[in-house]
Amino acid sequence: MKIVIFGAPGAGKGTHAKFISEKISAPQISTGDILRESVKNQTPLGMEAKKYMGSGKLVPDELVIGLVNERLKKDDCKNGYILDGFPRTLDQATSLDRIVELDVVLNLAVSESELMTRLTQRRTCTGCGTIYNLKYKPPVKEGICNKCGGELFQRDDDNETTVKSRLDTYNTQTAPVLEYYEKKGLVRTVEVQGDENIDTVKDMVLRTLNLSQNG
Repeated sequence: MKIVIFGAPGAGKGTHAKFISEKISAPQISTGDILRESVKNQTPLGMEAKKYMGSGKLVPDELVIGLVNERLKKDDCKNGYILDGFPRTLDQATSLDRIVELDVVLNLAVSESELMTRLTQRRTCTGCGTIYNLKYKPPVKEGICNKCGGELFQRDDDNETTVKSRLDTYNTQTAPVLEYYEKKGLVRTVEVQGDENIDTVKDMVLRTLNLSQNG
């Protein structure tokens, strides 16, 4: 099964991409991983991308598409894959169409108010890196990590203004891509309310993809 997964920051996209990957025995692939691997292996496209990355510039679409194409030809992709965080733009989506035929585009839909709660209430331990949420997974003692006793802090990009900006950017960027896939009849949406536990959402994802929990 060839899947693209969409989800705003805080929607749990990475968690579910990993879960689906294990379920269908196919790799979870992100452009970040592809870029790092190609540079590490010193492939021709990887070395070309390194020039842009080294100077802090965005890697051009045609180069990213080339790297994605290179990655999807590997043996571990024979049974499918989950593309995580790609395509991000309409140009990338149309270019991807020229090299692969997708089976489904999974959209994790979470309300903006819920995403704001998930991200702005997130706290991280300065000692061990454990992540808490003041609403859903608070520490036993306020401001202190349960595991190591370290102090909890809020990441700079988890403040309300930055989170709102990140969500606006995601929505502006993603809306045309989802619309493009909607017209092709590929989009399947999972509506996440926020009060479900992780297993409930996983089950919703499996049913949406026509995969049984026990299969």
